[in-house]
Amino acid sequence: MHRRDLLRVALGAASASWLLPGRLRARQDRVLSGGESGDIVVVGGGLGGCAAALAALEAGLRVILTEPTDWIGGQLTQQAVPPDEHRWIESHGATATYRQLRAAIRDYYRRHYPLTDAQRAATALNPGLGSVSRLCVEPRVALAVLEALLAPYRSGGRLTVLLEHEPIAADVERHRVRGVRVRNQVSGRELDLSAPFFVDASELGDLLPLTGTEFVTGAESREQTGELHAAERADPANQQAFTVCFAVDHLPGRNSIIDRPSEYDYWRAFVPRLEPPWPGRLLDLTYSHPATLTPRLLGFDPTGDGPAGRLNLWIYRRIAARDSFREGTYDGDISLINWPQNDYLLGNLVGVSATERERHIARAKQLSLSLLYWLQTEVPREDGGTGWPGLRLRGDLVATDDGLAKFPYVREARRIVALYTVRERDCGRDQRALETGEDPQAVRAAEYPDSIGVGSYHIDLHPSSGGNNYIDFPSLPFQIPLGALLPRHTRNVIPACKNIGTTHVTNGCYRLHPVEWNLGESAGALLAFCLQRHCDPHDVRADAGLLAEYQRTLVARGVELAWPAS
Repeated sequence: MHRRDLLRVALGAASASWLLPGRLRARQDRVLSGGESGDIVVVGGGLGGCAAALAALEAGLRVILTEPTDWIGGQLTQQAVPPDEHRWIESHGATATYRQLRAAIRDYYRRHYPLTDAQRAATALNPGLGSVSRLCVEPRVALAVLEALLAPYRSGGRLTVLLEHEPIAADVERHRVRGVRVRNQVSGRELDLSAPFFVDASELGDLLPLTGTEFVTGAESREQTGELHAAERADPANQQAFTVCFAVDHLPGRNSIIDRPSEYDYWRAFVPRLEPPWPGRLLDLTYSHPATLTPRLLGFDPTGDGPAGRLNLWIYRRIAARDSFREGTYDGDISLINWPQNDYLLGNLVGVSATERERHIARAKQLSLSLLYWLQTEVPREDGGTGWPGLRLRGDLVATDDGLAKFPYVREARRIVALYTVRERDCGRDQRALETGEDPQAVRAAEYPDSIGVGSYHIDLHPSSGGNNYIDFPSLPFQIPLGALLPRHTRNVIPACKNIGTTHVTNGCYRLHPVEWNLGESAGALLAFCLQRHCDPHDVRADAGLLAEYQRTLVARGVELAWPAS
């Protein structure tokens, strides 16, 4: 790999604005520190990256997995978000290995935690008893299980895991990536990683600009996509809010109030400028109902169920319910705070300079700390008082000094310009019924001959940096088309996160935990299949025989390619 080729590609990646010209010039005379090679390089250690690596490893391949933080697991661990899943998840609608991951998390609790007898015996153990998911768990438990799944391959030398490494440049020739350069964020050491195939499982689609892979960001226009819920005008900078999550417990009678955040006055008075309008201040228990956009009053009570008829935010993403464990195990419940009140609306993580990106993350952290301070000191209580000073920030659960999650919870990334782009007409219930003439209650999502999996989630777009309020409407249980994983031109890079060929709208139902795992698993299995058959992923989709053979390998793994008929 020639240094000038790496620099040529990096300089051509104008969208990767965090690669500043001065830094590139400074790197021209730097001697490379070394390199690694494998069968597949997976950039990004989130759920999609772990699933891709495991599928490839199980096929006997050598894998290099990179991750910019010191934790693998993505949204489930470093971002601290319990899994958002559909109502059938316990029986179907996900790959067999995803359900095995869920079972392993439950088994970890049964082996290592002092559960009550009732919880230990529960088939569908939910340690947090949170209302958002049937499996609300602590990030460290999910991390331990993922590490255990990868451990035999690391010890056996077929898996190299490079934590705290970020991609900085790529060597590309004729739409094929020959290598990716990564930098250790602690030591500054650089490595050149080479392989026949690369998986972009990064949270923001970091490989796309570096490799010259065509991509889009933000919102497309209705004219471009024909979607009922698309924006009137295209705006690449109109992206869903991201959130810096955190965990807290509640100790009655304890004063755990944090220092007043430096931006507290700003966020306490902040009113989102959205259309349709937000009902008032962001730090308030009244918010816009996602589906109707009418004002809705929430509850917050860390001591009980909360007011009747209102969602108690404390229970919503609770990851440890004290009553699930033997007496004395926990001082109190632990809840994960990922709410409308700490969605950051003032800027984006892609399409901005490195300096601006870090500024937005810093301000998003101030918002989350301000929310906590407001909950500790000012939130209205049902007894007429204000604040819950016993709320304690649990940075130990996410292993950070500031007490906040290691990485922002990302809802939207760069998306490839794919051979097939999933649009609202494919999976949105109302548009699908309108275009097919079928009953909205009976209509099914589009069927793809190149299906590589399934998923289900309502189309859920959080308020955006471009001023949109919630966009939330019914979708249909859908298939995942292989064409959405194939870039238009780049031949050997496959996305496996929120960077597949969806639109701004359909990303809303393709971005959750089980779908990301399915994307990664199918991508890893695809590249293993291609290496065995000496072909490219594009060839598999184009050749009916190869496609059928590849789909059989997925079915043999327990990947569901279609939803039941009824």
